[in-house]
Amino acid sequence: MPVVAAAGDQVPVEAFAQRGGYSMPRLSPDGQYLAVAVEQGEGHAVAVYKTDDMSHPKSLLRLPWPQLPYDIEWTSSERLVVELAKFVGSLDRPQRLGEIIATDADGTRIQPMFNREWGLSGRGGRDRIADDGYATIASLPAKANGHFYMQTYMWDDEKNTWLYDVNADNGVRHLIGQINVGDMDFTTDPDGNVRYARGIDLSDNYVVYRMHNGQWVQLADGEHSERFEPITFSQDKQHLYAFASAKGGPFSLMQTDADGSTSKLLAKDDFASIGYVQWTPLNEPIAAAPTTGIPTPIVINGNQPLAQIYQKLSDKFPKQFVNFSSFSEDGTVLIFEVSSDRDPGTYYLFDMRAKKITALFSEQASIDPDKMGSRVPMHFTASDGMPLEAILTVPKGVSMNNLPMVLLPHGGPFDIQDTWFFDTDAQFLASRGYLVLQVNYRGSGGRGPGFVGAGYRQWGTRIQQDLIDGVKWAEAQHYGDPKRVCVFGGSFGGYSAMMTVIRAPGMFKCAIGEAGIYDLAMMYDKGDTKDLKVGRSYLEKAIGKDPSELAANSPDKLADKIDVPVLLIHGEADERAPFAQAKAMRAALEAAHKPYEWLTKPNEGHGFYKEENVVDMYNHVQSFLEKNIGPGVQAN
Repeated sequence: MPVVAAAGDQVPVEAFAQRGGYSMPRLSPDGQYLAVAVEQGEGHAVAVYKTDDMSHPKSLLRLPWPQLPYDIEWTSSERLVVELAKFVGSLDRPQRLGEIIATDADGTRIQPMFNREWGLSGRGGRDRIADDGYATIASLPAKANGHFYMQTYMWDDEKNTWLYDVNADNGVRHLIGQINVGDMDFTTDPDGNVRYARGIDLSDNYVVYRMHNGQWVQLADGEHSERFEPITFSQDKQHLYAFASAKGGPFSLMQTDADGSTSKLLAKDDFASIGYVQWTPLNEPIAAAPTTGIPTPIVINGNQPLAQIYQKLSDKFPKQFVNFSSFSEDGTVLIFEVSSDRDPGTYYLFDMRAKKITALFSEQASIDPDKMGSRVPMHFTASDGMPLEAILTVPKGVSMNNLPMVLLPHGGPFDIQDTWFFDTDAQFLASRGYLVLQVNYRGSGGRGPGFVGAGYRQWGTRIQQDLIDGVKWAEAQHYGDPKRVCVFGGSFGGYSAMMTVIRAPGMFKCAIGEAGIYDLAMMYDKGDTKDLKVGRSYLEKAIGKDPSELAANSPDKLADKIDVPVLLIHGEADERAPFAQAKAMRAALEAAHKPYEWLTKPNEGHGFYKEENVVDMYNHVQSFLEKNIGPGVQAN
């Protein structure tokens, strides 16, 4: 039987807050160098190592706070380009800055490729003025030639996207593609010809175009399927690979002819979209896996030598997922990652000529996988008959039977999902002896555009009912103790922490909202989506604009219905969910004479980032849970 956990048996909270890991490894075309994103405390850098000597970096490009690399690509065996981003908070994805720099492998000749503050003198002797727009690394030529493809968008023009072939040695650009639609992503063939453009238009609708006889032609629904997303061409130019969704269902992986006509199904799943595709250096898929549940690879071509290597590596690392990360151009050197529900990830170098595998580094070295809980994906049926996925994180060594439980709704809400892989919040709570329930409610990603669309205008209603149905299911299965349930969420999850309590009185004993949205109407006036046309189109689709409907689904307008203690956590510099949201919720709780606790930090954005602030937050969360649903449990 479970017993109350002793504090000395717990994984230190600092282990979950500590930053300092490696990610995004990229092999140079000749396999001699490895570039990697490095995170140390609050700082970020790009380090370059020689693959035959990983003891010290050959160069270290330190980025000014709060910048970090969003993408790293080699344009030759001696030069690489780095797309820059900034970290706005732990609950949000890094935000692209729209700027790109290039550097030699030894850290010299750092030059801007697209920069809003300073221009670049090209070899032709002509200075380029600073760029008044936004750029991303689109892709690379089939063979490294010192160039890369760059997409650009101009601030004063929402209705065009350009694609350039850029010489990374001197920054000289040549226009190779353009479309009269803003914010598109281009797909090129191995010869550098622009073939497709896809993205979200100003009305927040997905669109895809094909280049035909020198003209862009928009693909109509049903031409390939209801949703067609080109990925890449094979290097022999014979095939195009794409994700396709029929009737709004899960995405399948398809192979078509080069012109996008005759298609062949490569991998599908009836419940979940296909993802986690493993590619050869020649852009041929060898395996893929569903994006829900425990990812079990579907082998696409078992006779392909790399598919056989992939299977052998999967056998070598049982109960973990192997992901091919980067190849040398000749395919003889491979970087791959091994990760799981308990392991954030470890990278390995595989020299196929020497048949030697070398461990390189960990994503999060402070985490000991042997001390983490297991994450168990399961299915249940919502009260209206919709099949849903739940993921339960079970404390290590504990039987899943009547445990104190924390509902942990994810953010987004749209096209974001909880997966089987390592989750810091869930593992922290499990390390404190709590069963953690996560629900991929309608609107979540991983199951196709129809499932995403089912969450529109359902923020405070059906989505919340899905979460409540998940709690009822977990209690009916005797996984969670109905007398000891709390809810804790960040971003949209913070909104849900308040709304589930409002929609299901008596179900929860406490609620914790981190960086939450609590006043829906305020989203039209404050926040980082209010000024963009596509952002306002998104809001109208996501939450509507009827004042009475917004008020009926805003926690700060319903505070009198909250019947449990509340903990509000917020960064005072949050741009996604402005600090005014937390202050509005606090004022509403005070006006309704409801008990609450308050934790805010200056200079923190959408979720705490500084290690000492994360430690403080987790300590507050643990204390609040112990006060309201008792200490967690652990095995004898």
